[in-house]
Amino acid sequence: MSKLNSSDFKRYSKFVDSLARKLTKFYYSKLNRTFKVSNKLRGKGFDPVTTSDKAFEKLIRKEIAKKFPNHQVIGEEFGKKKTKSDFTWVIDPIDGTRSYVIGNPTWSNLISLNYKGNPVIGLANYPVLKKYYYNASDKVAYVVDQRKKRKIKVNKKILFKNIKMSAAFHGMLSLNKQKKIPKILKLMQFPCADALSYSHLAEGKVDVVIQCGNKIWDIHPLIPIIKAAGGVVSTWKNTDAVKGGNIVASVNNNIHNKILKMLRPITK
Repeated sequence: MSKLNSSDFKRYSKFVDSLARKLTKFYYSKLNRTFKVSNKLRGKGFDPVTTSDKAFEKLIRKEIAKKFPNHQVIGEEFGKKKTKSDFTWVIDPIDGTRSYVIGNPTWSNLISLNYKGNPVIGLANYPVLKKYYYNASDKVAYVVDQRKKRKIKVNKKILFKNIKMSAAFHGMLSLNKQKKIPKILKLMQFPCADALSYSHLAEGKVDVVIQCGNKIWDIHPLIPIIKAAGGVVSTWKNTDAVKGGNIVASVNNNIHNKILKMLRPITK
């Protein structure tokens, strides 16, 4: 894990706490209006990017540069800023751009601070919902809702027979593969809403989240929040979620291992 001490955690968590409020204020003052949408894939599918994605990322990079000018930065829209620092900020300016385009409020600003490649601080900010999640250490995570801050924990004591699963394949898993995991399909009874589903797991509202095709900026900011809240996160093959890909998050190891076993027919 990280070698951050308590004062480091305090410094960086204070920064993301403040950044969340700036991002929400920026959205309502500058971006809550008409925006332009373009397709990154140019006719080979639909991967939207908006002028708002770019505006958010520019602001986030500006705030990081003011406070931590020597840190590295990786952003979805503007690529990598390389330095010799062990610290790297990973940015998804709008996670859930499809939701943003149609006015669904579940989109978020996702930001992580990585130390030597490991995500140690995460922020998931939901401007329309006026709430955000972040961790202040590797054991403490918070949600701030309407300016009220409270600690969050996963629902560790839930029995497997009672779990709430939030899952979606986002068109990335073929019908033939889905037929090989009928037990998973049967458990998929709660809507999957972008990064908010992972945040809800950390908050104890759902117990398992399954998603396909997460890029590093989709999942890095959520890993430290989930872990600090007591949860478990990995790929479907039980490898490190830091690499991205097909991700599963659970409230405890027992439930996590059962879900991995159910996914095995399509991960061999």
